[in-house]
Amino acid sequence: MTTNVTTAQESGTPRGRTAAVRRPGARWTRSAVLAVAALVLTSACATSPGRALDEAPRRAAAEAVAPAFDSATRDDAAFNRRFRHEFAEVDGVRMHYVTGGTGEPLVLLHGWPQSWYAWRGIMPELAERYTVYALDLPGLGDSRGAPSGYDKATLARYVHGLLAGKLGLRGINLVGHDLGAGVGFQYAARYPDEVARYAHLDYPLPGPGLSAERYRSLSWHMAFHDQDGFPETLVADDVREYLALFFPYVAHGGTSFGGPGAKSPYTDEQIDEFARTYRRKQVLTGGFELYRTLDRDERDNTAAEPVTVPAMLMTAKGMLPFTRSTAEPRMSRITRAVEVPKAGHWLPEENPAFVTAELLAFFDD
Repeated sequence: MTTNVTTAQESGTPRGRTAAVRRPGARWTRSAVLAVAALVLTSACATSPGRALDEAPRRAAAEAVAPAFDSATRDDAAFNRRFRHEFAEVDGVRMHYVTGGTGEPLVLLHGWPQSWYAWRGIMPELAERYTVYALDLPGLGDSRGAPSGYDKATLARYVHGLLAGKLGLRGINLVGHDLGAGVGFQYAARYPDEVARYAHLDYPLPGPGLSAERYRSLSWHMAFHDQDGFPETLVADDVREYLALFFPYVAHGGTSFGGPGAKSPYTDEQIDEFARTYRRKQVLTGGFELYRTLDRDERDNTAAEPVTVPAMLMTAKGMLPFTRSTAEPRMSRITRAVEVPKAGHWLPEENPAFVTAELLAFFDD
């Protein structure tokens, strides 16, 4: 891969998005997925009368004066004393990352529907002992331009182009959450000599222990996001409402965990920050492409060399046995495995003190 350095003030030129390809094997029919999605979005409109009618022109106006990459941190003096926003060109993708701190490199990879900002709450404490690099995955967040594919092996190559090619980082401590853990696994498998330790957070790994077909059956949203074009059509005019509904769905006590419902772990301002990036058409599609490439991920993970570096599994309450059963065929040195108390899927946000302490204990071991 080739890399070129750019500054935080320069603007990128988006490339065309990768076309979705229909994969066989999804257990839900399109009509069933669309029915569920319609119920979800109908609920969103019911909670905000007139929102669906008003959203399209409001969104267009907002995008015309879209806040900059640093809109959530520009006025945060404490943040800006320690961290800075940077960009680097990697094979036509202008990758955005946030870095600060001192010590060995600690790299953080986010999942869906998030960005580097998912780690904001735990970065200061981590930065006291490590140099933190919180990335926006290629094509997501404030990274600009589309990668050649959204399968996790391809994304891992872009991340490697940034970390090794541009920053010259070796012996990194690596953390991946959700679909970002899919990228993290591929990174650790492909570049074992460049990873010291790997933390795999709340992501059942497609591969010999979990087929992509079964993965899509675990929740309606996984089947919905896999469909060609339908998620964009239904969500694009109401991105923020969709995200606001989704965050509590998989939070502690949320419907996904069999509970009666939960509050979002995010403030309105935090949801605004995630929605700011996913309102971009390319980013919205890129996020759904993370799900549309699960069949390729299953094949790549099955074919990959097992990860032999020390690894940690961290999951939501009750999810560890299942996640471990999918990870063990591909990770030969799981030295630590924990469930996060009082946390659903959003581990760093729902129990930041516990997650931070566990990460530090694992990487300091």
